[in-house]
Amino acid sequence: MTESTTLHLPLTIGLDLGSATTQVAVYGPDRKRIEERKISTTRRGLGGLLERFPGARVVMETSTASRWINSFAQELGHEVIIANSRCIPVITASIRKCDRNDARLLAELGQIQPHLLSPVQLREDRYQEVRTLLFAREQLVRQRAALVMFVRSEVKVLGHHLPSAGTNVFAKKCRPLIPAGLHSALSPVLDQIQSACVGIEAYEKRVEELSRTSFPETALLRQVHGIGPLIALAFVVTIGDPRRFAKSRIVGAYFGLVPRLNQSGMSNPRLGITKAGDRFMRSLLVSAATRILGPKGVDSDLRRYGERVLSTGGGRASGRARIAVARKLSVLLHRLLVTGEVYEPFRNSPEEATAA
Repeated sequence: MTESTTLHLPLTIGLDLGSATTQVAVYGPDRKRIEERKISTTRRGLGGLLERFPGARVVMETSTASRWINSFAQELGHEVIIANSRCIPVITASIRKCDRNDARLLAELGQIQPHLLSPVQLREDRYQEVRTLLFAREQLVRQRAALVMFVRSEVKVLGHHLPSAGTNVFAKKCRPLIPAGLHSALSPVLDQIQSACVGIEAYEKRVEELSRTSFPETALLRQVHGIGPLIALAFVVTIGDPRRFAKSRIVGAYFGLVPRLNQSGMSNPRLGITKAGDRFMRSLLVSAATRILGPKGVDSDLRRYGERVLSTGGGRASGRARIAVARKLSVLLHRLLVTGEVYEPFRNSPEEATAA
């Protein structure tokens, strides 16, 4: 008597999400397509679809709508797989790319080999809410910097020069120095710069408050030189549950701080980093690495590691050193979160640690 090799495949719904409409492809357990149509990207439109196919596996790509659709589908008792859109070139690089084919491929891969979709795990809402606060602060910082540059350039056009000043005091310091002919044009801009400064200061107070009351684990990360309240809080809410990473060294790849690979035979060129994962957190880690390697950085294993990379020379040594330290830093911060250990700046240099 031969053993049956029949696969028990789930009923699968592929969703190619759009801001207004969503393309749907539904595949039965026999791998045959049983429905294909467009619906509105609303609770009503999706609810009508999902209620007709109870207990299905719902597959979609990461998007702005994937968070609420994930929660909505799970509330209705569905299994949800959210594909990492950066890791499925069979869809993104297809020469016959369209909404219908994308929905079909998502359903087919999600039904048979879901691991090929590199499924992502969405962070909890409380973490996402804090990230929204950090993103809002970042928008004000960018807006302020752009307005300061605009004022400087317009004054320079008429042959004048404004003194150096931090962006937080620029409006107050430079307002009296604006040429008389530009007062009416630039005064409202200076008001906007001042308003942005007030908003940024309020956000920073909120970051301190959240770190102290809701995320006390940020204190573990602030032991490291170069890690202030903003970076510590951003790291905690971006990582979410730190134990979802089997090893701390995985975190460097999670933030796209590891080199790309394109090895074939004897060819193994040196490539740039993958830049996968969260761009905002990656930029903060590189910023912290720059501070660690800078003239005001304190001696530590991290700084010495970056200096060894710098010593290799070459036109790109400085950039490589910052990236290398940022990668090491991400691993260190994750390790501190998991273990709750006291940070040892000379863990790999016993003689300096004893002297300290």
